[in-house]
Amino acid sequence: MEQKPARVRILDAAHQLMLTIGLARATTKEIARAAGCSEAALYKHFASKEELFVVVLRERLPRLNPLLARLTTDPATGERTVEENLTEIARQAALFYAQSFPIAASLYAEPRLKHRHDEAMRELGTGPHLPIRGLAGYLRSEQTAGRVRPGADTYAAASLLLGACAQRAFAYDATEEGRPPQSLDDFAVSVARTVLSGIEA
Repeated sequence: MEQKPARVRILDAAHQLMLTIGLARATTKEIARAAGCSEAALYKHFASKEELFVVVLRERLPRLNPLLARLTTDPATGERTVEENLTEIARQAALFYAQSFPIAASLYAEPRLKHRHDEAMRELGTGPHLPIRGLAGYLRSEQTAGRVRPGADTYAAASLLLGACAQRAFAYDATEEGRPPQSLDDFAVSVARTVLSGIEA
């Protein structure tokens, strides 16, 4: 069987290690070993571990930002309702945060490492604030289209929806069930309806 290209193997290995041992402990040496290549080969494809982390988020996790960009450009794509669009956003966001939270959480135990990652994200023009900006932009486009109430605080609405999706990733681990009380699909519908009820035209 033909071996995957080195870049793909590196991303696969990085994703797996970041999930299992955490971002702070996943060294480039360990990632390269798991990918079956040298550390030098890793650096041929990625300038730093921080860049590798960003690419893992972009290419291996549910894709939230492209969805928001598409909806902002043409909010009425396919004649979907605002509720349907917000439900799709909530579903993708919940999946994204469920997979990214375990990877990124270890950063908070290492302040210097987190500072390096924050700096790298600024340089790469990315970060966890972008989905909030993207969703607020989508809601502003819906205001222009007359489907969101004039004067509604689109940034607050975006923060509420995405905040609920992020919290779902970790808030229920300590419960007796060890999981959220609603299915992903039911949660996405409920949170979309609740947010929309406060801003709908």
